[in-house]
Amino acid sequence: MNQFTKHLLSLLFLILCSSTQAQIIDVQHYYLDLTLNDSTDVIQGKARLFIRFNEKPQKFQLDLVGQDRDATGMNVVSVVENGQKVAFNHESQLLTIEPAKGNQELYRTYEISYHGIPADGLVIAKNIFGDRTFFGDNWPNRAHFWFPCVDHPADKATFEFLVTAPDHYQVVANGIQLEETNLADGVKLSHWKTNVPIPTKVAVIGVARFAIQYLGEIHDVPVSTWVYPQNRTEGFYDYAIAEKVLDYFIEHIGPYPYGKIANVQSKTRFGGMENASNIFYFEKSVTGKREYEDLIAHELAHQWFGNSATETDWAHIWLSEGFATYFTDLYIEHAYGRDAFVERMKKERQQVLDFSKQVQTPVVDMATKNYMKLLNPNSYQKGAWFLHMLRNRIGDDNFWQATRDYYQQYALSNASTKDFQRVVELVSGQDLESFFQQWLFTGGNPVLGTSWTYQKSKVHLEVSQIHRSEVVFQFPLEVKIIGEDGQFVKEILEINNVEETFDIKVAFKPVSVELDPDTWLLFGE
Repeated sequence: MNQFTKHLLSLLFLILCSSTQAQIIDVQHYYLDLTLNDSTDVIQGKARLFIRFNEKPQKFQLDLVGQDRDATGMNVVSVVENGQKVAFNHESQLLTIEPAKGNQELYRTYEISYHGIPADGLVIAKNIFGDRTFFGDNWPNRAHFWFPCVDHPADKATFEFLVTAPDHYQVVANGIQLEETNLADGVKLSHWKTNVPIPTKVAVIGVARFAIQYLGEIHDVPVSTWVYPQNRTEGFYDYAIAEKVLDYFIEHIGPYPYGKIANVQSKTRFGGMENASNIFYFEKSVTGKREYEDLIAHELAHQWFGNSATETDWAHIWLSEGFATYFTDLYIEHAYGRDAFVERMKKERQQVLDFSKQVQTPVVDMATKNYMKLLNPNSYQKGAWFLHMLRNRIGDDNFWQATRDYYQQYALSNASTKDFQRVVELVSGQDLESFFQQWLFTGGNPVLGTSWTYQKSKVHLEVSQIHRSEVVFQFPLEVKIIGEDGQFVKEILEINNVEETFDIKVAFKPVSVELDPDTWLLFGE
């Protein structure tokens, strides 16, 4: 068995255990005291977890990667409960703790002292300019590589990071900064704290030589840029566009959920990582040409959808990625007009269709447990297209009201697809069960074959569902019949069967028939 297979199997085991542990305990607050150095990649950690037991206190487990043969992983030195040492066992990726006996208190504090070299999660590496850096990169469940936690999106908590590091570094983290103090021996202490709960997937630190620009406030939200000093001018210019994007989302969704927003050049493995209140962008996103405005919009949209209103489990990741994708599209529509928006929607539609030729999985994918594989066009582009079709189905006013109501109801909490459906049905007054079931819980997408003839002022149109799956999709199909002098007629046809025929009256001789002229339907031809 190779190392990758071993890693994958241990992750699958951890997934099952994390879900169970989230039912036994609820972590209320993480106080993470970390010491970093330049001589080795070893981190010294002291994690204080404030835990509420959901039932009578009993043996429980936290996610934390133990030391492996390659010398990476964490070594736990001690576990202390309310000042008293307690028994623990650390095997593979699970830290099992035995609560102190004779105490029935449901709220307890555990202090875990540990050290080691992170195998993942906290990336310690040189940046593109050769400078040493430390960047948290937790998605999907990689936080447990560098601190003990319940590494699942449903167990949200507040966070504090105390980072002691050589004083030539600046430190950025979630929340607001409480302290920065130069200590003896050339080290500096930085203290950050969140005021609201966040999931572990977006709870990180960034430690590097930064050039920092404070841009001011948008709707009382402080906005800053953190980039490498070597590309300071370009980075300040590129990331400043976040002010305009942030203003749009606050105006159209609701109040920003966190105490600040920092846009950070980083070593993330992703194009962008939406860490709560301190977004990490890939290093080469800094060009001086503002080439990544849509990436900035996507990660900012996540602050509402994914970070604040968080999916209950990974299968509902479209509530994060699909929303961020579509709200980026909506921002582009607002900033650059309908044509730019339609161009994006057509490109995203083709990405969905190309993906469905390879994999016929539903958007809400309960079967896939390798979460990296959920980062696919189903979660992003098809999730966005679902919202686009929903907007057309219930109308603009209802769509905006429903998304605002959904966010307001589940802000700083967790939601499932059914939770979103209930909100939309309440706002629109429509029964949307079949609509949600068809587009989110059923694999594949409609592919249509058409033919038409003209005779006696009528267009005879035949529509067939020719996709390779046996699913019969039901949807409204708008058609545009165009004459040789530019005249046209639009009709909305209800498609309910594999084969449909329609006779459409026209007052001119047609030269072409266009399907979905206004780009509202996810389909292929």
